Amino acid sequence: MTADPGFLDLLLEPLRHGFMLKALAVGTFVSVVCAVLSCFVVLKGWALVGDALTHAVLPGIVLAYIVGLPMGLGALASGVACVVLAGAARPYSRVKPDALLGIAFSGFLALGLILLVATPSEIHFIHVLFGNLLGIEAPEIVQAILTGSVALAAVLVMRKDLVLVCFDPGHARVIGLSPGRLELLLLVLVAMTVVTALEAVGVVLVVAMLVTPGCIGFLLAARFSRMVVIAVAAAIVAAVAGTLASFWLNGATGASIVLVLFLLFVVALFASPRVRRRESRRETAASPLV
Repeated sequence: MTADPGFLDLLLEPLRHGFMLKALAVGTFVSVVCAVLSCFVVLKGWALVGDALTHAVLPGIVLAYIVGLPMGLGALASGVACVVLAGAARPYSRVKPDALLGIAFSGFLALGLILLVATPSEIHFIHVLFGNLLGIEAPEIVQAILTGSVALAAVLVMRKDLVLVCFDPGHARVIGLSPGRLELLLLVLVAMTVVTALEAVGVVLVVAMLVTPGCIGFLLAARFSRMVVIAVAAAIVAAVAGTLASFWLNGATGASIVLVLFLLFVVALFASPRVRRRESRRETAASPLV
C-alpha cells in the first residue's frame, strides 16, 4: 500500500518555501530558550512575573522606536524597570508582592497602549502584540539569536546557583550566595527571553511560552535535569507542529504554537505519574475485597 502522492505533496509543501524554513528554525530556537527559562519560572512560582514582564515591555518598545534605539533594548529596559519598581515599593506597603506586581505591569501596559496609539509609525506594532514569525526579518533574527544565546549561556554558567536558589534560598544564603542577586539575575534572564520571543509569538502569547513547557516537564519528571529535557522537547514539538499547522490551516503561527503546547500540557497532565498513582489508589479503594 503506497501513500497518496497528493497527500505527500501537501505534507512537504511548507518545506519548499524559504520563509517556512526560516520560521521553523527561528521558532525552534526561540522555543528552546523559553523552555529552559520556563523551568526556573515554574520552580520559583513566577508565572505572574512572566506575565508582568511580557506586558511591561510594550512601553519600552514604543519609546525605543521614538528615540531611534533598538526595540529589543527598550523592551529589556522596560521589563526590568517594572519588576524593580514593584520590588522597591514592597518595603513601604502592606500590599502583597503579587498585587504590587499586578498593579505595576497593568500600569506599564496601559502606558504602552497609549504610546502605541499616539505614535505615528510605518511599523506594524500589531506584530509586537501577536508575533510575526512567518515574516520575521534579518535584524529581528539577529536580535533573537543574540539575546537568546546570552540567556542560555548565563543559565549554563550559573545553573547550579540558580537551581539552588529556586529550591532552597535559605541554604543558598548559608553557603555564601546572595538569593536577592541571583533572583535579580533570573529576572533579567526572563526579560531577555521575553525579548527573544517577541517577534515569534508576540507580547500576548509569550507568557504561555514561559510557563507551559516548564509545567509539562514538572508533571513528567522528578529531577530538574529531566524536567529541562522534557520541557525543551515539548517546546520543539510545539514550534514545529504549530508552524506547519499554521501553514496548512492558514492560521496565526504564534497562536498555533501555543495551542499545540496547551494540548501537550493536557496530555502530560493525564500521563503524569502523580495522576496515575492517584487514580490507582482510587481504584484500589473502590474495588471489593477478594
